[in-house]
Amino acid sequence: MRTTERLVLRPFRDSDLEPWAALNADPDVTQYLGPPLSREDSDRTAWAINASYEAQGFGFLAVERRSDGVFLGACGLSKEKWYPDDLEIGWRLAREHWGHGYATEAAASWLDHAFGEAELARVIAVTDTPNVRSIAVMRRLGMSFDHEAVLEDDGVPFDATIYSLKAGEWRK
Repeated sequence: MRTTERLVLRPFRDSDLEPWAALNADPDVTQYLGPPLSREDSDRTAWAINASYEAQGFGFLAVERRSDGVFLGACGLSKEKWYPDDLEIGWRLAREHWGHGYATEAAASWLDHAFGEAELARVIAVTDTPNVRSIAVMRRLGMSFDHEAVLEDDGVPFDATIYSLKAGEWRK
C-alpha cells in the first residue's frame, strides 16, 4: 500500500469491483485502451492485478481518495510485452475524476518507488499518439518524449507515443 497527500494506492477489494467495472465499460475511459470490458473480464483483471502485485511487488493498484474512501481508478507500474526490459507507468481513472491531478499524484508516488526502493534506471509511459490527456500527465511528471512506434495490442496495431524518465531526472 502507498499513500500520498490525497490518495491511497492499494490492492483491489471486493467493494472496488462495481466501480472498476463501470470505469472499464465507459467508452470515454477505454477509448485508447481497447474495447470496453465486460463485468467478468473487469473482475478477472482486478484479481490478476492483485496476484501480479503480490508476486512482483509492483503493479496497477486501486486508487482511493483518502478524504472519503471513494474508488477513483488504478495506477501503477507494469511490465508490458512491447518493452520487456522496462517498467511502464500507467493510470486509468473514472471519467468523473479526470482533471483533479489524481493521475499525476498517484503516478508520482509510483515513480518515487521506482527510483527509490526499486532502484530502476528509467521508467517509460506508452499511449496512443492522439491521447493528449495522458501525454499531458507524462509531461507533468517530468517525462520526456522518447520515440514513436507502431505497437500491437491483442493483434491490433496502434500508433504509440513513448515518453521516458531517468532516475537522475526525477525530482530535480
